[in-house]
Amino acid sequence: MEGRREMSSEDRIRALPCWNGAIEIALLKGGISNESYLVRDAGGRHVVRFGHDFPFHHVLRERELMTARAAHAAGFAPELRYAAPGVMVSAFLDARTYAASDVVRERLRIAELLRRFHRELPKHVSGPGFLFWVFHVIRDYARSLEAGNSRMRGELPRYLALAEELEAAQTPLPIVFGHNDLLPANILDDGDRLWLIDFEYAGFNTAMFDLAGAASNAGMSADEAETFLAAYFGNTPGPDVEHSFAAMQCASLLREAMWSMVSEIHLSAPGADYEAYTRENLGRLDTVLDHYRTTYGKPAK
Repeated sequence: MEGRREMSSEDRIRALPCWNGAIEIALLKGGISNESYLVRDAGGRHVVRFGHDFPFHHVLRERELMTARAAHAAGFAPELRYAAPGVMVSAFLDARTYAASDVVRERLRIAELLRRFHRELPKHVSGPGFLFWVFHVIRDYARSLEAGNSRMRGELPRYLALAEELEAAQTPLPIVFGHNDLLPANILDDGDRLWLIDFEYAGFNTAMFDLAGAASNAGMSADEAETFLAAYFGNTPGPDVEHSFAAMQCASLLREAMWSMVSEIHLSAPGADYEAYTRENLGRLDTVLDHYRTTYGKPAK
């Protein structure tokens, strides 16, 4: 018997039961792991996002749905209007997606946004707690890359040694609820307020990973990062926090590069070039790590 034809993404969208009348569909560009579409119906505009569990990335959609709902309830994210296995439908925000230069320019507003997000989200999240600790993620990525016979497996001992060094530089901070994926494109600006989207990696953490991730992903200079940190903490941080922040910037870029290496093995998103993204992040890591070494030196053997 002839197999059933697999539904296209647009067919799957049209089959969803949440639309009000006829719909118009357009592909949204920019994502590197999920497939997203802009859909217009009689009720307005919506974003449809396809994505399944990615255990190799510690991504569970049930937890993402909970966090998206919590972030909306707390006033940080658009409304989630429909969800089913493998698909989420959210309200479309008439807002500008940030680029790295926007994050640098608006870093004081982003510091305030993160301080409120870290403080308010724990009041709204529910179910089992999820801990995102970047150094565990890096170690687990190394296991996945070794098992998957990655082209980068020869570099894994060096990456793991670096992660151990950077973890040792962390200073104790309170546990907050972090976004943990602060690429510039996950910050939106509607002209009046800032929004956050994409909560695949959100979970309990210290604030340092969000702060370092926002800075490193935007390429902030040392002076820009200093004002960003001061805006978040309310004062100029001490040398231990500055050291921890510099180390976490390196860890953020190492994790992003290893995320891409794992994605080379497991993912195939429309238009995504994971090998190029790996090279890009390793290049950025080299730059930030050189500054870190210049400032703090090499660890004693």
